[in-house]
Amino acid sequence: MEEPLRLKFSVAYWTAWGDSLVVCGKGALMGNWDPQKGQPMTCHHEGQELVWEATVEVPALEDFAYKYAVVNSEHKAVRTEQPQRQLQIPASLPALASIELQDAWEAESHPSNLLSKSAFTNAIFLGRPTSSGSHLQEISPAPDSVIVRFQTWCWTAHEGDKLEVVGSIQQLGRGDRALELTEIDMPTWAGQVSVPVGAFPFTYRYRLTSQDGKQQEQVGEARTVSLPADGLSTSDQPALIVRSDGPFTSAQMWRGSGIAVPVFSLRTNSSIGAGEFSDLKQLADFCAVTGIRLIQLLPVNDTSVYLMWWDSYPYSCVSVFALHPLYLSLDGLSGNVPGDIQDAIDEARSMLNDKDVDYEATVSTKLEIALCIFERQGSKDLETPEFQEFFERNKNWLEPYALFCVLRKLFGTTEHWRWGTLSTPTPDMIARLTCPSQEHYSSLQFTYYVQFHLHKQLLEASQHAARQHVALKGDLPIGVSKQSVDTWMHPNLFRMEYSTGAPPDYFDRNGQNWGFPTYNWEEMSKDGYAWWRQRLSNLSQYFHAYRIDHILGFFRIWEIPGSCSTGLLGHFRPSIPHSADDLNEHGIRDTDRLTFPYITWTILQEIFGRNAAEIVGKYLIEFKPGYYRFRPEVDTEQKVEEIQPRAGSPDWLQKEMAQIRTGLGMLHQNVVLLPKDQDRSAFYPRIQLMDSSSYQALDGGWKQHLTWLHNDYFYHRHNKLWSENAFRTLPVLMGATNMLVCGEDLGMIPSCVPPVLQQLGLIGLRIQRMPSEENQEFGNPARYDYMTVASPSCHDTSTTRAWWEEDAERRERFFYLALGLQGKPPAHCTPAIMRTIVRQHLQSPSILAIFPMQDIMALSPTYISRPAHEETINDPAVRRHYWRWRMHISLEDLLSDTDLIGDIQELMLGSGRCQESDLPVLHTQ
Repeated sequence: MEEPLRLKFSVAYWTAWGDSLVVCGKGALMGNWDPQKGQPMTCHHEGQELVWEATVEVPALEDFAYKYAVVNSEHKAVRTEQPQRQLQIPASLPALASIELQDAWEAESHPSNLLSKSAFTNAIFLGRPTSSGSHLQEISPAPDSVIVRFQTWCWTAHEGDKLEVVGSIQQLGRGDRALELTEIDMPTWAGQVSVPVGAFPFTYRYRLTSQDGKQQEQVGEARTVSLPADGLSTSDQPALIVRSDGPFTSAQMWRGSGIAVPVFSLRTNSSIGAGEFSDLKQLADFCAVTGIRLIQLLPVNDTSVYLMWWDSYPYSCVSVFALHPLYLSLDGLSGNVPGDIQDAIDEARSMLNDKDVDYEATVSTKLEIALCIFERQGSKDLETPEFQEFFERNKNWLEPYALFCVLRKLFGTTEHWRWGTLSTPTPDMIARLTCPSQEHYSSLQFTYYVQFHLHKQLLEASQHAARQHVALKGDLPIGVSKQSVDTWMHPNLFRMEYSTGAPPDYFDRNGQNWGFPTYNWEEMSKDGYAWWRQRLSNLSQYFHAYRIDHILGFFRIWEIPGSCSTGLLGHFRPSIPHSADDLNEHGIRDTDRLTFPYITWTILQEIFGRNAAEIVGKYLIEFKPGYYRFRPEVDTEQKVEEIQPRAGSPDWLQKEMAQIRTGLGMLHQNVVLLPKDQDRSAFYPRIQLMDSSSYQALDGGWKQHLTWLHNDYFYHRHNKLWSENAFRTLPVLMGATNMLVCGEDLGMIPSCVPPVLQQLGLIGLRIQRMPSEENQEFGNPARYDYMTVASPSCHDTSTTRAWWEEDAERRERFFYLALGLQGKPPAHCTPAIMRTIVRQHLQSPSILAIFPMQDIMALSPTYISRPAHEETINDPAVRRHYWRWRMHISLEDLLSDTDLIGDIQELMLGSGRCQESDLPVLHTQ
């Protein structure tokens, strides 16, 4: 029997009170990777560190794998290191040798871990030559010496770069020469030396030297290596000390840039009516030559709910898997299109070459022509092994989606709850209605055909971008349409009687009601959130990164009753409402006064003026002198929205009716408390209740108590609950793929959000006009954290040029205070002003600076002739906004504009967000 090895594990980690560390690994002795069965560790203080240790005897092996975990008082895992640690054991070690493993905790949230995501490994760093796979040179133990192995990992080293260890002992050069490390397994670098016992303790640092001789030192203090204790006998001293120091961190952390644009906004000489997936290739070429490393898109899933321009809203998916036919390239359907069809394609390209997207005409035209091609040639595509592989891999969502499209046409609506016996699909029903014997089978096949080609075209564009070292960043909408395939197939996963939205914020003082059902998280958790994992796995075929839309929804969602049309009367879910007993303790007993709309004659006159009496006669009931309630036919916001004039009514009548709807809506919102259930045993405070005239009419005592209850509910009561909720869901999303994850964390941010995002290693968003700091009008990019995306604006705000023209006083403050410029601010945002804003963001510490395409074009005087307000993509205050902005210049024009390319290159190089070696061609002006 071989003699065992003695492994002494040591790692510094500050635990919460009651938590402790364990080390686990393969085999029963190490708990078979189960933290509950791992080897317990004990702790002691070393200076400012809390160091955990454990000693384990293991059989002699060539290698050994392990990792650390934090467990609570019940021995349940609280946090686990993600990567497994690999220990290569030298064959030359003597029997009964002792190995000291002096580790740094591998925090998943460390910024350097971002560089291991597919945005970098599969795109930005794709094909970067390395020396990975080299072997660590063996060293035989010398008498009275200890082998010391140094390990770190680094993603940013290029071919020919040297990662070295310099130290205070002769073996590490004492600063004159260094130990050069070997890249043994990307991105792990290691090297080892034999150190006499008398040379301990000693200090060392890591250093990265590039081919041109430039050096980057590790940040922080030098590290110290000591023998475990003084006076050790020769038999007790370790034969090997392994220093696993985690990531190499220098002051020059990787930073890059990106461009944000919806696919539909792209324009090329070949696209028809809207941008297409194929156009992303030319956009990637433009990014590559300018040093931009990421393209950020809006959602690209099918949104065909109403079969009209309302479907231009890209966040209301009819399927979270199907791609939108709007982005189909007809030229890509066949290499040999019949002449008459080619004529139709050319005519469509000419007719739909408008300033903005004509959504309805573009979608219908593309599908009509695609159907013609399919009927003549499509059957050949469906017989190919490539299609068969696509179909088998995706049939679990593709068949229900195709059938949904057929039923949508049959019933004339996507309100699937009106489809009779077909409202509740089963696997047998789906199989029966999608079998080849069905008379509608050719319609199903056409849907398969379109989705197959959309998949091929987007995948090809993604692969082209990756070859250009440009990552594609997708968008994960917070919701799905109530009238979707997903709610039809999985109704148990959704709360259909509620809607998702946002409380009042920068975008809308009445809050937003997006109309999506809220998620039944309790049901989703039963299968480990399989729907989410499948959704993200599908997304990862095409994208290297993604943005979580409204990431706050994974902490708590703003849930709105289905009877509401705005977002003001919502509440947070999960949340803890105030019980009737809570209210009683505050002396509040008349809940009817606070929960029914407070309507008095004075309020009616303030809102409706001389029409107040007419409003009372049509819509209200006087239940006591001077006080009113709604008639049943208008007793919800939703019913009020249904008050519409007859079709063809004159403009003055339509305007008057709109004013009446607005006024009645204001009355509905004039409440202080919202009952949780019909039994009225618990209540939510109405957000911003202090602004309501109902609140203003109360006596001072009630006001004081209600203000306290309001602030407790919205700002204090739920931090622990919401943190726990986020930790249940977000790690599942992040662990489903290796995509880089960014979160849209704008709006009303609870105090629990930043520490959770930091702990999970999630990148946040900073919009300069929407600062995250309180009492600040504008954000300061120079103060942004590294783990953020810096942007001047986004698709939900006006563009920089448009915003510049909206408010002269605010523009002046921005000009002087945010940009630090002098003189008189111009009335329009000039290319020089835009260049200053772009440079300010590029010089921020943020890992990514992402600019809307409109801002990139605004760098050139050639492209600012179009009125600025026309470039706005979305206005969140408009419930039915038409998403149709399209570039007024082609990507071919941008690619041939050497002046603009040179300007952008100069900005990128000057900010350190790209290197000259990253640029295929360096254009000069």
